[in-house]
Amino acid sequence: MKKIFFLLIAAVAVGFTACKKKDFADAYTDPSKVSVTSVEKQFAGFLASNRWYVLPDYWNYFVVLRTTVLHYTQAVGYVNALNQYVPGAAGITDRWNSYYNFLAQYRELENVYNKLATDDQKDRRIYMIAAAIYLYDHTEKVVDLHGDIPFSEAGKISANGGDYTKSFPKYDGAEAIYTKMLDDLKAFSDELNTLTVKTAIQTGFKNQDIVNNGNITLWKKYCNSLRLRMLARVSGVTAFQARAAAEATAILNSPASYPVVDKNEENIQIDVYNLSTEIHAKNFRSGLEDWNGNLAGKAMIDHMKTNMDPRLRAMFEPGANANGEYKGLDPLLPSGTQTPLVDGGMISIYNRSTFSRNQYFPGVLMTASEVSFLKAEGLLKAGSDALAKNAYEDGIRKSIAFYYGLRALSNDNVAGPLTPFTEAEITAYLNSPGVSWSLAASAAEKLKLIATQKWIHFSIVQPLESWAEIRRLDAPVFNFEVDNANAQKQPPYRWIYPSTEQTYNTANYEAVRSKDNLATKIFWDK
Repeated sequence: MKKIFFLLIAAVAVGFTACKKKDFADAYTDPSKVSVTSVEKQFAGFLASNRWYVLPDYWNYFVVLRTTVLHYTQAVGYVNALNQYVPGAAGITDRWNSYYNFLAQYRELENVYNKLATDDQKDRRIYMIAAAIYLYDHTEKVVDLHGDIPFSEAGKISANGGDYTKSFPKYDGAEAIYTKMLDDLKAFSDELNTLTVKTAIQTGFKNQDIVNNGNITLWKKYCNSLRLRMLARVSGVTAFQARAAAEATAILNSPASYPVVDKNEENIQIDVYNLSTEIHAKNFRSGLEDWNGNLAGKAMIDHMKTNMDPRLRAMFEPGANANGEYKGLDPLLPSGTQTPLVDGGMISIYNRSTFSRNQYFPGVLMTASEVSFLKAEGLLKAGSDALAKNAYEDGIRKSIAFYYGLRALSNDNVAGPLTPFTEAEITAYLNSPGVSWSLAASAAEKLKLIATQKWIHFSIVQPLESWAEIRRLDAPVFNFEVDNANAQKQPPYRWIYPSTEQTYNTANYEAVRSKDNLATKIFWDK
């Protein structure tokens, strides 16, 4: 069982936090002073600080995701409404603030580490590498939502002695941030191959690490898998093409030097072990189910039914009055037609026992299935069709096992017993017209197959990654109702910045004002 030592939230040291002093009083006599903390405690607090944007939680699902990317990816069904393609201010602002609180805690970890003696820094190097890998995973997500963001100078109010006037950060270009992350991750990957961690440090690292339980091999795999994701994301950009091809090939051809997540047992995620701790998924139910947020979309249900996807029964339940038939909500129907279908229990919902009422649902960061699909894309582009097919089908197999594995974790059975999948079902699915690699007519069609499988696999579990990949690959292609009553008639290409940036970071915001609209594409969206 993971030992959760995240009581000291590092933002206490920088002067803003949602936690109260009394929450820390029993463990620390003076938590407001950085002198009482350590690299170990700052690392644990840093990892835990954004846990509700990793573990499925009410605010993220109900306020942030329900009205934005879950619509844009058609991972869910929804009743059409006015202004439905404009991201809400509450969701944008809270997610932005959460990221920058998270980044500030990373900066405080840097401050504490930099004050150590040289030998102590060397001993605790693993903490800084792991923290940066985790930071870059979440930074990529914010860049993919907004484009240019404050980064290199952000979160440094503590380092600036609490002087706000010196702490308004400039915006870094999205391309520059990607370049830095790729540079650093490559260096971390090589360094981890030679890094020696003392036994005592390893013990402490294991106790503080809620992501990989102190398993350095998994941190290596997280690092290289994240590199594959980022390299694929920028692979269509001229300035990155040569690098993306060369580094992806090196990763794929050198598993000993650059291991990646290969099986579901290695999935990078925050696991839930004890529901009495602050690591749980108890708020997933209200976050997903309230206001019919768990409806199935027509595109996904139709694809799964047509091709006899074994994941269908693990991922969805038929509507209460649908006589056992799986039906998704058509986004092109007028709301007056959609509403009776929803209210009448005719539309399928996400399987409550697998998802929303599964209090042991993990916080998923990187799965073996995603990595297999990244491999498939890289191999396809490199002209290795047979190997690409193997990776593609491997990704599907792992995705099927992943969803049945999630159900096996559940402490809920409201959806009833789940019939196990069979090898015969998998074989039939792999040979179905909408899935079969061999039946695809071209490399372009095969890339669409990969994109579709990513979309199904990400579903509501990794919706930000899903939206990024749909924009990048232009697949799958969805139909949306046109909102003629609003200037934003279709889903946007990006999120705008929160209004607080205009108010408080005014001078720096002016540099990106011209890009701050829903029609500006992220640099990799070609």
